[in-house]
Amino acid sequence: MLDRKRPRFVCCAVSRASMSTLDFLTLTELSEQTRHRCISPVEVTRLCLHRINKCDGILSSFATVTGDRALKQASLAEEEINHGRWRGPLHGVPIAVKDLVSTKEILTTAGMSLYKDHVPLFDATVVERLERAGSVILGKLKTAEGALFNHHPSVVPPRNPWNTDYWSGVSSSGPGVATAAGLCFGALGTDTAGSIRLPSSCCGLTGIKPTWGRVSRSGVFALAGSLDCVGPMARSATDAAAILGFIAGTDPNDPATLKAPVPDYLNQIREDIRGLRIGVDHAFATEGVNEAVVAALAETEATFRELGADIGEVTVPALDHVSEGFLVLCSTEAAAAHKDTYPEYASEYGDELSELIQKGRQTTESQVAESLQERNRFMDGLAEMFQKIDLLLTPTLSFSVPRLDSIDFKRMTIAHENARSGPEDLYSATLRFISLFNFGRNPAISFPAGFSSSGLPIGMQLAGRHLEEALLLRAVHAFQKSTAWHACHPADLRGR
Repeated sequence: MLDRKRPRFVCCAVSRASMSTLDFLTLTELSEQTRHRCISPVEVTRLCLHRINKCDGILSSFATVTGDRALKQASLAEEEINHGRWRGPLHGVPIAVKDLVSTKEILTTAGMSLYKDHVPLFDATVVERLERAGSVILGKLKTAEGALFNHHPSVVPPRNPWNTDYWSGVSSSGPGVATAAGLCFGALGTDTAGSIRLPSSCCGLTGIKPTWGRVSRSGVFALAGSLDCVGPMARSATDAAAILGFIAGTDPNDPATLKAPVPDYLNQIREDIRGLRIGVDHAFATEGVNEAVVAALAETEATFRELGADIGEVTVPALDHVSEGFLVLCSTEAAAAHKDTYPEYASEYGDELSELIQKGRQTTESQVAESLQERNRFMDGLAEMFQKIDLLLTPTLSFSVPRLDSIDFKRMTIAHENARSGPEDLYSATLRFISLFNFGRNPAISFPAGFSSSGLPIGMQLAGRHLEEALLLRAVHAFQKSTAWHACHPADLRGR
């Protein structure tokens, strides 16, 4: 029965006539409006579906849109909130998930031709937790094939909403594009070698890769089990904290999840950062790096210093064998993940994923053992470094967001502006700063910190000790209270 003492959704801050002004609210801003019944979850969901219909023909971020289901979820959320049963900051908020996260009775392809008709019978744990939080799930967002670098030849890749001639990053490209374009208010991505942080940097978002094991991977298609992480991609650190608070925590369906308690990320985010020790290895962070990125790094350091953080010089542990060790583990674990379908269905695979699996199948046991030893050495080195500092600051990418025509996806090379002698290997150029923390299993966050001369976002990265996501989020929140980079949005998409 309707509670007559509680008004239904009324217009207190934003009128129905101005719903288009909501496109680029942060998730937490929208949540507060929804909680106080100023904005209707049903109207916001309709707005998102309208924008998807208008914009995604160009941007191509969604693999599947679940409009009817989303409207039913929004209607339920509206009824619950109207009766005072608010579930928390995700209640009634439209979000979407990467298309390798299983969703019951909804197509989940992992970006692969082989799974073009795959409809799971269950939800991944993270989806269960989002739905328990009252989220409105708009659909599934495109991923590179099997969560690697390239999209399958049958898939139209997502386009960067800042400029469709430029790269949107991979493999969580769909989540990056949709969130940046105002098609949803946040998304779930996955990160094996930077796949949350890379598209977050390219699209001007805040994306966090949690500590390995902080978030359940049950029901998430694997690329490399000991490297894969699930995490939020959002418009601010506050939004990322809101999402992470619901999806983090132990899960009996994923024995690798950590049993450590989950902090109240959202409430802790407002704590002061005075005295926080932030380290920078300037040789590592600036050598061969684009001038605009170096300038953004310097400005970021200055902002943190003004906020009371102590900035000091550190040395990143030796990286001589990290890339090789990472590739050995990634390839062998990918081969294991695909053992039931490869090589039997090899013709369904794109070249890049096939080559990675083949490499893994040809890797020797001694190479795996050596790579595990290298990981232990590197993790020990990071732990020693983090005794001297609280967080490490680096760029997310060493170059500004490249034009699509500067990338040769067949040869996997990139001709960016600071390449020393011709095109560089796309993997090594892109993963320089980000894959380290998959290998070491540390949490890391990418956040907007400037723009290139081409008008594309520049991202910075902070990494920290295991299970210290709260500290990362707090530092970025403080930065975002003093800057406005995260509040910039693709201008030509406003009002569509």
